[in-house]
Amino acid sequence: MRRTIQCVLAAVAACAAAVPVSAQHDPALRERARQIHDAVITIDTHDDIPGNYATAEMNPCIGTRMQVDVPKMEEGGLDVAFLIVYVGQTERTPENYERAQQQAMQKFEAIHRLTSELCPDRIELARTADDVERIHRAGRLVAAIGIENGYVIGRDISLVSKYHELGARYFGLAHNGHNDIADSWQPSERSGDQGFEHNGLSAFGEQVVAELNKVGIMVDVSHISKAAMLHTARVSRAPIIASHSSARALTPTERNMDDEMMRALAATGGVMQIVAFAGYVKRQPPARQQALQALREELGVTGGRAAIATLDDAVRVRYQAGMDEIESRWPAAAVSDFVDHVDYAVELIGIDHVGLSSDFDGGGGVTGWSSAAETFNVTLELVRRGYTEDEIRKLWGGNLLRVWREVERIAREI
Repeated sequence: MRRTIQCVLAAVAACAAAVPVSAQHDPALRERARQIHDAVITIDTHDDIPGNYATAEMNPCIGTRMQVDVPKMEEGGLDVAFLIVYVGQTERTPENYERAQQQAMQKFEAIHRLTSELCPDRIELARTADDVERIHRAGRLVAAIGIENGYVIGRDISLVSKYHELGARYFGLAHNGHNDIADSWQPSERSGDQGFEHNGLSAFGEQVVAELNKVGIMVDVSHISKAAMLHTARVSRAPIIASHSSARALTPTERNMDDEMMRALAATGGVMQIVAFAGYVKRQPPARQQALQALREELGVTGGRAAIATLDDAVRVRYQAGMDEIESRWPAAAVSDFVDHVDYAVELIGIDHVGLSSDFDGGGGVTGWSSAAETFNVTLELVRRGYTEDEIRKLWGGNLLRVWREVERIAREI
């Protein structure tokens, strides 16, 4: 393993050491940050779950190899996790629609199993913004449900109401690949995509947004194309959210939001949840990716972080050793890089329209916030930069709860 990885590493000079984790700050600052962290409700709006979630082999109540589970939330002071019903994009056929809906139901059932059977004394499902505050006051953790990829309704708009009844409180219109609702930021060869299909939302997509407004589900524009995002901002009667996106001005990738998109989102009254996904937070040189690919090929590692968690112990130790070597050459994005995006968004669209998310167990994580257990480090960095308790309360969940309540209010009016 070392010979293969060294061949790549030797081609590039060593970079500076990684940015120190926030834990190095002085005791007085840490104490102030701790008081604020304990006083506010901390909401992470995007945490993926595997297909075997809430089973004997992946029980989040007793600790897992996942980045988010109940013990890690308790350790890090992460109060609320939006657990994600995600199904990947495939070809749009009746058979695949049915399969996607079955996979979505498996994840809904898993989240309900977690909160009603496995450890209901420690975590409860929130269906309203008021529920979040009630459960938090009772001293329990909060689970909420988000949908990633509108593919899970196919062309059956009645499923919007069904998923709302099951607890879904935000709905990502598309993921990687176009669907019947909207264009994705990234056409998918697997789905047969060739360029943009709808040039925004489809006519059906406009109907879906209207239905989401009607039942009281927040419309999520992360992962969709710029045209689709701006189209959504024009037609939605309720504020919209970006559940996990960062600023394109700091990290140029179309997966991030540019200034026009950010302003359009804020104009709806919505909130942009800055995501701690290293690749969207800090741009890395090609040599780092080459080294990472060499490591994965040598050890036969395929898939994302969830796949790494399933490796046997010996391979995982070797993988971690290789990753440590890569990180020493090209430091990964850190909490400070993540908060740079927060600063940028606050300056551009205002403190009332910015929030925080991780994309844990879906590829997310930065040095210093690599699991829910390290959530305090984000608050510590915000305090170090001069954010007040009221501002941090808004960033960590106050803004999201405000939008959630407004979406509920508009649904009642409709």
